[in-house]
Parts: sequence; C-alpha cells; structure tokens
Amino acid sequence: MASVLELSSDRTEVAASPMLPRPFVIKKVRRETEDTFTVELDPREGRSRFEFLPGQFNMLYVYGVGEVPISISGDPAGSTLVHTTRAVGAVTKAMAELRRGDVIGIRGPFGTSWPVAEARNKDVVFVAGGIGLPPLRPALCEILSHRESYGKVVLLYGTRTPSDILFKDELEQWRARFDLEVFITVDRASAGWRGNVGVVTTLIQKAGFDSRNTLAMIVGPEVMMRFTTIEFIKRGVNPDSIYLSMERNMKCGIGLCGHCQFGPVFICKDGPVFRYPQIKDLMVKWEI
Repeated sequence: MASVLELSSDRTEVAASPMLPRPFVIKKVRRETEDTFTVELDPREGRSRFEFLPGQFNMLYVYGVGEVPISISGDPAGSTLVHTTRAVGAVTKAMAELRRGDVIGIRGPFGTSWPVAEARNKDVVFVAGGIGLPPLRPALCEILSHRESYGKVVLLYGTRTPSDILFKDELEQWRARFDLEVFITVDRASAGWRGNVGVVTTLIQKAGFDSRNTLAMIVGPEVMMRFTTIEFIKRGVNPDSIYLSMERNMKCGIGLCGHCQFGPVFICKDGPVFRYPQIKDLMVKWEI
C-alpha cells in the first residue's frame, strides 16, 4: 500500500492540503553538538525553492514514527530547506538516524514571522538561549543580506556549556564581520574557555545600542525570555519593539489539537512570534 508521502507526490490536490505532507529528500545531515543536528532538504519532485518568512516553522513527518514542529533555520535566500533541532523525542531521534537520500514529509510553512521589515533603519538585537539560535538565524541572514538598511546589529548568545554552542564555524564568520557584534556566554565554563560566563542577560550591558531606536528579537526558555525582556525595558527599549518566539507544545500546526493553547491564543496560528505586549500578562501566569 502506498505511503502518505507517495500519495501526496502523485496527487496535487492532496499535496495542497495543510494536513498532508509533501515529500522532501535529505541532502545532508550534520551533527552540531552531542544531541543537536541539522538536516538540509530538497523537494523530491524538483519543485521550486521552498519559500518562507524568517520565524516560521514546518511540521516534519518521519514515516511510521510521527511528526514534530520545527522552526526553519536556513537562509531564506538559500537553495535548500534547513532545520536544526535537538534529538529529544521519538520523532527527532528517528530523524537523527536518517541519511542522505531518505525521504521525510513537510507541512508548512506555518506561523507568524520576525519583523525584519519593521526593523529597517533601527538597531537590531538578537538574543538566543541554547537551541533558540536556529529560529533566529533566518532573520539574521535576511538582515545581513540587506545590511545597509539597518543600524547596529548585535547577537547575544548563551548556552549551558561551550560544547553546546551551535553553528561554531558560522559564528566565527559572523564575529569576523565589522558590521555585526557577537557576544557569547556560557553558564558553566570548561577547561580552555576564555569567554564570558553567566546568563545571557549579562551580555545586554556589553552591547552598545540606541535604546530609543532598537528592535529586539528573543528566543529561548520562557524564564530567560522574561528576564531578558525586563532588562531591555530597563535599558529604555519600547516594549512594542520587543518580539519573542513562544515555541512550545505544538502538535498539529493548524490549531486543531489545542496542545499549544496559550491563554486565549494558539501559538501555532497566532504565533510563534509575538510582540511582547500581546503576551505580557500570560508569561507570568504559572497555570499557563
């Protein structure tokens, strides 16, 4: 019997459904850290380049296992579809075992995007905690490709240990640029680490930006995002210029299952990117 992936490639009316995946072929699987990996994908049927907005996510389906929502982490101008994730559940662990030429299903893109257009002519500060760097990478790539349209651009990145740092080669390339400031910190230093030690909020004071004309984009654990937002507001950044990605507990991607309900909103439909005032009150409610 044909799989869902085989059916969706043969019937255009099925492939157009947001409930059924389209087949993509794995071009490359790259190990980033001990438990985090990146997959690069190409459409199986030679379709045009996968278009998306920075901040959106896809539902990735491993045949016979299930599917999982993962933010798109590649350059929007790139020729391949890129996802970076941690192998923590049945689906992502199975995905980590796939190899070049294997086929997985893609539904999407879904969700709201980072405000790269609104950020024009402003200073832009990206703040990532741990696995929060991949969802920010498309927006950073987009801004760097139109660098002349933005003010100062800063990346603040924090991880648990030096071995948890993602995209090490690309981070070195970014740090070598004269038009981008990159600050990295770790919670616990290991032998040989000569960089910053402490939570990512301690980096905000190191970054020189115009608080009155700054847009911030933040991804990480909710407690980290909450305290990072507080620090930005203390520095004088307008709360309306602070954006957060609330990626958690998403299951279906289209608001049917209810797993991602966050008070009156559904993260998969109304997010995952929110302006801070939209969810300010929800972030301090323990029952949510």
